[in-house]
This record gives sequence, C-alpha cells and structure tokens, in this order.
Amino acid sequence: MFNDHVLSIILFTPMVGAFILLFVPKENKNAIRWLANMFALAGLAVSIPLIPMFWAVKDQPGFKFLEGVPNNWIPSIGAGYNLGIDGISFLLILLTTLLGWISILSSWNAIQERVKEYYIWFLLLQTGMLGVFMALDMFLFFVFWEAMLVPMYLLIGIWGGPRKLYAAIKFFLYTLLGSVLMLLGILFLYFHHHTVTGVYTFAIPELYKTAPQITGTAAILLFFAFFIGFAIKVPMFPFHTWLPDAHVEAPTAGSVILAGVLLKMGTYGLIRFSLPFFPGVAMHPKVRLFVVTLSIIGIIYGALVSLMQKDMKKLVAYSSVSHLGFCTLGIFVVNQAGIAGSVIQQINHGISTGALFLIVGILYERRHTREISEYGGISNVMPVYATITMIMFLSSMGLPLLNGFIGEFTILQGTFIESKVWAAWAVPGVVLAAAYLLWLYQRVYFGPVTNPKNEKLQDLTPREILTFAPLIAAALFIGIYPKPMFQILQQPVAQLVQTVRPNEAKPVMATHPLATPVTAASAAVPANKPAAPAKTSSKPRPAAVAAVRSN
Repeated sequence: MFNDHVLSIILFTPMVGAFILLFVPKENKNAIRWLANMFALAGLAVSIPLIPMFWAVKDQPGFKFLEGVPNNWIPSIGAGYNLGIDGISFLLILLTTLLGWISILSSWNAIQERVKEYYIWFLLLQTGMLGVFMALDMFLFFVFWEAMLVPMYLLIGIWGGPRKLYAAIKFFLYTLLGSVLMLLGILFLYFHHHTVTGVYTFAIPELYKTAPQITGTAAILLFFAFFIGFAIKVPMFPFHTWLPDAHVEAPTAGSVILAGVLLKMGTYGLIRFSLPFFPGVAMHPKVRLFVVTLSIIGIIYGALVSLMQKDMKKLVAYSSVSHLGFCTLGIFVVNQAGIAGSVIQQINHGISTGALFLIVGILYERRHTREISEYGGISNVMPVYATITMIMFLSSMGLPLLNGFIGEFTILQGTFIESKVWAAWAVPGVVLAAAYLLWLYQRVYFGPVTNPKNEKLQDLTPREILTFAPLIAAALFIGIYPKPMFQILQQPVAQLVQTVRPNEAKPVMATHPLATPVTAASAAVPANKPAAPAKTSSKPRPAAVAAVRSN
C-alpha cells in the first residue's frame, strides 16, 4: 500500500495536518504549534523511505513510482491525477520536505498573531509545492502551480513587515502574469496534440511526443510563453524586481521557503518543459545567447547590488538573484555537466540561502532590526551562532568541501565546454559572492561590541540549533561526497540532453566524480583503437571538449 501510493502520501500529509488544525480552538496556540510541527515532521518522515526506494530504481529510464493513469480525473477534458518522479524531482521533493519542517519549526516564537491561520496556510503551501514536482499532467501541474500562489501571498500580506501589502501584491501580480502566459501555452499544446493524434489529453509524457513537432513562429512564441512564466518565478534578470521586496517583508519562515523551494519551481519548469517541449528553439544560437546573457548579467548584477545593501535580508535576497543566475546558465549550456550542476546548485541554494535567512531572522527576533550598522562584535556574545553563521556563509560562497563548491564547479565545467567566453564572464560571480559575504561577516560579527543593545543578546536555543543541524549536515555531506547526487541525476539528465541534442555526440560529464569518467570518444570506438581527433580542428582536442560542439 505504502509503496504503491508513496507520492500521494508525501503529497497530502501536510494537507491532512492543515485540515486537523481547523478543529483546534484558535486560543490554544501551543497545541496549534505542536500539531503543525508534528505534521511538518511527519511530512519529512514519510519522504525518507523514498530514498532507498528510489536508489534501487535510479538507473531505470523514465518516471518512477507512477500513480494514476492519463485522463482519469476529468475525462471530459483529458485531465488526470497522474504522479511520477525522476532524479531531478526526487531531489527537489526531499529539499521541500526538509525545508518545510525547518521553516515551521523556526516559526515557534516568531508568529504570535493569528497562529492557527498561519500554520494552516503554511501546510497548504507545502502541499502545493510538492504537487508541482510530482505532477505528470499539465492541468494538474497548473492547479498546484496556482494553488501555492495564494498561501504565499497571504503569508507575506498578513504576517509580513511594514510594506507587506505592497510586496504581496507585487509578488502576486508578477507571478500571475507569468501563469497566464504559461496557461495560453498549455492550451495551445493541448489542442495541437488533439490535431495530431485525435486525442484530448494533458498528460505530460504524451505532450513530450507532439510538442517538439511545432515549428516556426508558433514554436518561438510558445517557448517564450513558458520561458517568461518560469523566468519570473526564478527570478531571472530583469524579472527579479519582485524578489527583494517579497523577501524583506516576508516572515523569516516565508523567506526560507520562498528562497529554498518556490524559486526552484522556475528552474524546474525550464528543465521539465522549456527544453524538451521546444528543443529546436532552446538550441537556437540566438535564443541560447539571449538566455545565457541574461543569466550572466543576473550573476554579476545580483552580486554587485548585494555589496551595496545596508539591510542584511535584502543582501541575502539579491544574492539569490546571483546564485540562481548560475542555475539558469547551467540549464542553457545544455550539456550533462551544466544541467546536473544546475540541479545540484538548486539544492545547494535551498540549503545555504535557507540557512542565511534563518540567521538573519534570529538576529531580527532579538533586536527587531536588520540594519548592518546596528551590529558589530556579535561573535563575542553569541559564539555558537557566529560559528554556525560562518559555516553557512562559507557554504554559500562555494568553499571546497562544502556544498556550494560542487554545484558551481560543475556548472562552470559545463559552461567551459560550450564556451570559454561564457565561463570567463560567469567566474567573477564566485569572487563577488565571497566579497559581499565576508564583508557582511566582518561588519556584523567581528570586532568589539559597538552597540550597547547587543551586549546581552541570548545565544542560540536548542530549538534554533535543531533548525540548523540538518542544513549543516547536508552542506558537509554534499561537499565531501557528492557522488550519490550525480548518480541519481545521471539517467534523467542524459535523457534530457539526448532529447534536446539528438544529432550531437553525447556531452561528457564525470557522473561519478570519484571514479574514472568515460568519455564519449572512448565509448564510441573499440578499446584498442585511439579516438580520432575532432574534424573541426587541425589539432586534436581533448575528448571532453570535442564531445560537444561549441555554439
């Protein structure tokens, strides 16, 4: 029973918690908090058995743990309750259940007003996010995509800061604009599929077969309809302007889940839909150059603006623009190293930036200000807090042996294979990340205590340490031993690259970093024969570079 419906159990556990909270008197705040935390932890607990279950089938092609059949929900329009995951969605589901529990645990003291409504909306948001990563039906996907929009809007608009309504409305309108464009694209694919096959269906595997047949202007318009919808959610430059306001005004847990999971829906959509639906457009040199240019601008711009911030939370918010620029860059270099690095960096960003927002939130709970100038010498009065902060800062800036390094290095490896110029422009983002994070640490944590209000601040409580413990463990594990993540991503990423670039040699990725990588050249010739040099050059090129034609 559990094995057959594991995805549905993971999906609806938070919703069950929200439903039960409806019957708890709103005056009993402690009972509400305990129940909400129990169901958030239960959501994480029921996802853990998925790890060995998925590991056993990770090398099998296609989606795993399928539930439902196409068109079984609303047969009259061809919509189905159809769930399934691959390695990409598997990792994002685990990230969602982990950060969902951490976010709710971190809200214990921060939320004092309308506690019942807060936890109900947060648990419903959790279900919406999980549904996006599980849905194998475009209608169901869109329902979950829109369903998580309302809880996030309310979390910002009710429990946010002084400009909460402005930030919430801005977030809602931006996302809704992208959703409308995407809905038009979905409807076009739906009717096109009927024209080709005579069947009305929203089943994503079926649309994978007919969508790539669309060519010409229609394909370009469809690509950008989906692209804009996902780019706003990422958000890519220049669609990023809603993000700093939403982060600054959102409650701490809202910022954690917004940065950790909601932004990944945009990058997930680019991987799941934009590339396989429209491979011809995605691989067009001008389109790729356009998207890569926006990504690199986002990397540099986000880092430079972070350097100028006086508010800690806004600094972390703009750092997300920079880090996610690396993720979109990795996606659109369209080789195995780039896409796998992008997915890993999405997980890393959720871990590291989620922790950074928790770090800022802890100081805000104690002092009710995020101004950098208000602090100094915090390590003298909060040594445990300062130590954890340094670990997560180093994780975010990509120090070797921590998680951020693995993702950025693999993305830059894939980018270098495609274009040395793209890689050269992206690399300064790594240096700038170290600059703004180390400068922030120096001003807030080092030196003497300059403000008397900071002299008696309480160090971390056991509950607060518990929120950081799994994030630190994950950062260290991924940084030291990333091999399992590459193995989980190898099959879906290879299949995606083969779909988008069917006529080219398979791009090379060291899918097993601690083993000897097999190059495309060595796989294509007998063991006793040397690989022939690339025809496009008079000199032999390294196999890793020759395997992919640079556009």
